Amino acid sequence: MTTLQVKVAARREEAEGIIGLELVAVDGGPLPEFAAGAHIDVHLPGGLLRQYSLCNAPHERQRYQIGVLRDPQSRGGSLAVHDALKVGDLITISAPRNQFALQPAPHSLLLAGGIGVTPILCMAEALATAGDSFELHYCARSPARQAFRERIAASTFADRVVHHYDDGEADQKLDLDALLSRTDPATRLYVCGPTGFIAHVLETARRRGWPESQLHFEYFGAAPVQADGNTAFDVKLASSGQVYAIPAGRTVIQVLSEHGVDVPVSCEQGICGTCLTRVLEGEPDHRDQYLTDEERAANDQFTPCCSRAKSALLVLDL
Repeated sequence: MTTLQVKVAARREEAEGIIGLELVAVDGGPLPEFAAGAHIDVHLPGGLLRQYSLCNAPHERQRYQIGVLRDPQSRGGSLAVHDALKVGDLITISAPRNQFALQPAPHSLLLAGGIGVTPILCMAEALATAGDSFELHYCARSPARQAFRERIAASTFADRVVHHYDDGEADQKLDLDALLSRTDPATRLYVCGPTGFIAHVLETARRRGWPESQLHFEYFGAAPVQADGNTAFDVKLASSGQVYAIPAGRTVIQVLSEHGVDVPVSCEQGICGTCLTRVLEGEPDHRDQYLTDEERAANDQFTPCCSRAKSALLVLDL
């Protein structure tokens, strides 16, 4: 995976508990190009690797902008950003990757919940620049916890953004049933935010008859997985024939890593697809939120960071 070193050029409090970072190339040159919806892997202090969506306009090559929520349930990533990174620090990042790309459509409906606004804001910038039709609904607990408010207010698309606050009056809260019932199903819907927010949007859209092909989403955190019923299984590496036992309480990635088998991994929650591995034999027990239903049904790949096996053995293309 291509990596590059960047410098933290600016750090700003974007909202209560949310900071924005501006990253620039160490030599001052242009950064790799990206499209709306892209993210980067960020190597953080303590050996952590986390993904953050780019939220600046895609035509900007001189900088990358990310927004990071200080999450009390953090596995260490957000705390490392908030507590350890400062202006002038050098960090390693990946080149941008995109699993949440905009698709051509007569109209785009953008829905953001909390810090999920980061890729959605980038989409709004791209659509506005292209002169395309769109509207953005931005939900937050309160104005004080809504990131990038000033930037949105000063943008060319401010009149296409509707703000919704949990602590506001009832008539300004997002009425999904009304919104999705009056929207042309040919419109493409993009949603990002907490797991519960995304689930509510998708459930409402599907109930209203939206075709699956028009629904696009990206999770920032995986839904809790019930692990009580986990059972042990074996994985076999096709290249060496070596077999490793995967206990009920360990992941494939953890076991392979302990034995020196390197599989690229990032989110460790089955969201990003970084660790996606081909399955040559056996039946995976998919626990990810990355693969589509069709891809899962094929059973020829899985995410070893979180997924397990229904069969006693998985033969992996490693």
